[in-house]
Amino acid sequence: MENTATVDFDNDNNQEGSSTSQKVMWTLAILALVYGILIAVGMIGSGFKLATGGKEGARAIFNFASNPIMGLILGTFATALVQSSSTVTSVIVSLVATGGLSVSMAVPMIMGANIGTTVTNTIVSLGFVNEKENFGKAFSAATIHDFFNLCAVCLFLPLEMAFGLLEKMSAAITGLLNFSMQTNVKDFNFIKPITKPLIGGTQNTLASIGFGNTAVGVLMAILGVTLIFGSIFYMGKILKKLMVGKAQDIFHKTIGKGPMTGIASGAACTVLVQSSSTTTSLIVPMAGNGLLNLKEVYPFTLGANIGTCITALLVSLTISGAGAEAALQIALVHLLFNILSVVVIYGIPFLRNIPLKWAEKLAGVAQEKKVLAVCYIILVFFGIPGVCYGISKMIS
Repeated sequence: MENTATVDFDNDNNQEGSSTSQKVMWTLAILALVYGILIAVGMIGSGFKLATGGKEGARAIFNFASNPIMGLILGTFATALVQSSSTVTSVIVSLVATGGLSVSMAVPMIMGANIGTTVTNTIVSLGFVNEKENFGKAFSAATIHDFFNLCAVCLFLPLEMAFGLLEKMSAAITGLLNFSMQTNVKDFNFIKPITKPLIGGTQNTLASIGFGNTAVGVLMAILGVTLIFGSIFYMGKILKKLMVGKAQDIFHKTIGKGPMTGIASGAACTVLVQSSSTTTSLIVPMAGNGLLNLKEVYPFTLGANIGTCITALLVSLTISGAGAEAALQIALVHLLFNILSVVVIYGIPFLRNIPLKWAEKLAGVAQEKKVLAVCYIILVFFGIPGVCYGISKMIS
């Protein structure tokens, strides 16, 4: 009997050791897959920038802004193409600083950039397209960002057009601030250095084969989407095994504890990586795998909206001379717009529930007819803005 007990005890120890070893391996695998998603998001962004001309492409698009509505559409279109609201808002800040764009015309463009940046995490949600239930969770987690930003625009754009609300508030704050400090935005981004070598190597390899810039950009975007699908597929399998017990409790305490914690977490993460697309793209797989529900994801995405304002603010602080005040003003417009949107929409229960309900309804439809999810992305982020852009170009 004693021998039997000893053998059983030893087996339990072996199983516990094996379980610990497996968890370490799973954790390392998750980190590798997170890195894969970061690479994929960066590759898609770089691909779109290369194919569309990057900042110069965004500048060219903004030349056709003739009224606030067109400014909104072009801000959305440019951000969807360039795949980076940070890039687009930085371009807008630079254009305002040089006098190439008025603050009043730049305000709706900033709003449009908020809408356009949500396309990345919506694409990421397609990684769950073969898992009906998980796809619904992931798609609703992605599109709640879309619907919140659309609600914010519907609320604040009319106020801006009628009263110049954000322009006047930002002008008042700018007048109180001393903006002589200069900061290098590159010093704050630690994601780019760890992803740039692989992304740059891929770009150089494709270019060395003989592909032109447009073809290289398209191929990189395709590779990025493929990598997202693969990373999410394997991440889902591992997370189901790893995120149990204490690990899941810790995760919920850091992100899903409450609205304020969620908003703070989203803002902090986005400030660190300087990309709301990156942070929201990483949270979508968590929702798809059931680790976070929609109400927990919601405040995190709002925090990401606030955190992404850091790039435009830092860029504005690097500008000196006559355009410095205007540059800081439009950067503050971005921050005020996102903070006020959270306070008003999330602070009022009736308004707060609108993005939730629409995201759930759209996800329910997309679960049954998955092709509609792809149609939604193409139509909202590229189709409607692209048609309007084309019409404005022909008229001009």
